[in-house]
Amino acid sequence: MATLCVYNISSYSNYHSQLHFYDTPHFIKSHKPNHFKTFSTSQSSSSPTLLDPLKPNRILTSTELQKLHFLENFKYFQELKSGSMLVRVMRDDEIDMTVRLLSESFAESMLMMPKGLMYVNLLGVLVKNYLCDRRFLMPHTATLVGYYKDDDDDSEVELAGSVEISFNEMGANDAPPTPSPPKDLPYICNMAVQKSLRRRGIGWHLLKASEELISQMSPSCEIYLHCRMIDAAPLTMYTKAGYNIVKTDNILVLLTLQRRKHLMCKQLPISESSSDSI
Repeated sequence: MATLCVYNISSYSNYHSQLHFYDTPHFIKSHKPNHFKTFSTSQSSSSPTLLDPLKPNRILTSTELQKLHFLENFKYFQELKSGSMLVRVMRDDEIDMTVRLLSESFAESMLMMPKGLMYVNLLGVLVKNYLCDRRFLMPHTATLVGYYKDDDDDSEVELAGSVEISFNEMGANDAPPTPSPPKDLPYICNMAVQKSLRRRGIGWHLLKASEELISQMSPSCEIYLHCRMIDAAPLTMYTKAGYNIVKTDNILVLLTLQRRKHLMCKQLPISESSSDSI
């Protein structure tokens, strides 16, 4: 369901600004629905926490620790027509499967590039380096993963999608895509949905989970994202979700072998949770 922006990846040095998947689409403050009783992932109590990859080389402030603990406990549940969905922050032992999802989605979007296994594997190396670097910047950024379970009691939980959020300037990419969003404001990017699970509302709820988390983590009511001009379905979804186009790439960007993009912005409603953000 998600479509991706096509970039010319020539080296990892400029990968931070080039890997931007162009995403697809309410937070329920309640207990899990009944069919979530068996909804669990491979994460166990002995698995690494969000803090583990940050311990060796980071001295975290008390505010950063508070935000990390909040990220670790964040969960978004949603019942869909065909099943149920759980969204939370990606953990250390989920990086590899998230890499596979993003690599396959990105390769699929690059219509002018080969899509063989070798190409996907090459992308995987770049994507993993990127995700690990971004993970080290938590809690100023976060990668969310969404799991889907069919209504059938015997069905297995599947990784359904992923999305990335930067909350502030410390979590922003050094060279964001054009038109450039404000670095000090929340930004949503790199959304991808498993091909076999598209058209089920998963992208929409990845977007809604991102907005809910931003409302808790950032004092800003403005959220930015990009959408390629050729991606009519995501554009319709963003518009339906309340995003408006604020700027569009100059046509000369086509000379760099990139697709023209809209920069879109949404004003979140002011609420108690946004005024008392973590």
